Amino acid sequence: MHALHTLHNLHRPLGATELLVSPLGLGTVKLGRDQGVKYPSGFRIPDDTAARELLALAQDLGINLIDTAPAYGNSEERLGPLLRGQRDHWVIVSKAGEEFDAGQSRFDFSPAHTRFSVERSLKRLQTDYIDLVLVHSDGNDMAILQDSGIYQTLAELKREGKIRAFGLSGKTVEGGLLALEQGDCAMVTYNLGEQGELPVLDYAETHGKGILIKKALASGHACLEPGVDPVRASFELIFAHPAVTSAIVGTINPQHLEQNVATAAAVIQDIA
Repeated sequence: MHALHTLHNLHRPLGATELLVSPLGLGTVKLGRDQGVKYPSGFRIPDDTAARELLALAQDLGINLIDTAPAYGNSEERLGPLLRGQRDHWVIVSKAGEEFDAGQSRFDFSPAHTRFSVERSLKRLQTDYIDLVLVHSDGNDMAILQDSGIYQTLAELKREGKIRAFGLSGKTVEGGLLALEQGDCAMVTYNLGEQGELPVLDYAETHGKGILIKKALASGHACLEPGVDPVRASFELIFAHPAVTSAIVGTINPQHLEQNVATAAAVIQDIA
């Protein structure tokens, strides 16, 4: 594939961690779960062959970041065998705090559950370390970070070498700021329609912390002129901010993935 249309030469450090990641990451909720997901159209969970092809394509396109979570149904269990023999090629992000059973989410941020959850993710992913574990917030970011003990437990797991970095996938500015002050990375919502968490990006920029963007392509189409490509406009907004390390895209459509990568590569090269 032509280098201009891939992300191979565009990897960047995730804050002050030693992780080098592609500017787009592959989100894998659709590999593991089709209930309780907010997508406009239904989809079929890809079988192993389709999932293996998608991962191979992502790698060809220069994507090395893969985002999963215990709450993504059996995503982690599927990724373990699918990534066998390729561990060094991937930066794996998982979460702790949210469980998804029988169509319902439930949350547990206690130290004991956090340790159990990370150990279980290691087994499911068939690896002895996870690059980044994020607190999968229910929205009460400050209470979780200050009262539950989850951050202290993640710091211990980092010292033990079981995880390389930790942070918060949260929903509030205050939570994002505290998460960065005491951790390595925040995953924030930032898109054409929603920019309320911008102060978290600004803090990350001045303090050398990592930022991952979720819901990067959430439909802010309403605010666009006719004829404007929403994917390009989204990436122009996101990558214009120097704090943004990577945006997670959750497509299982190979063509969409190729288009997303080509667009992101073009936007990043234009900004540079």
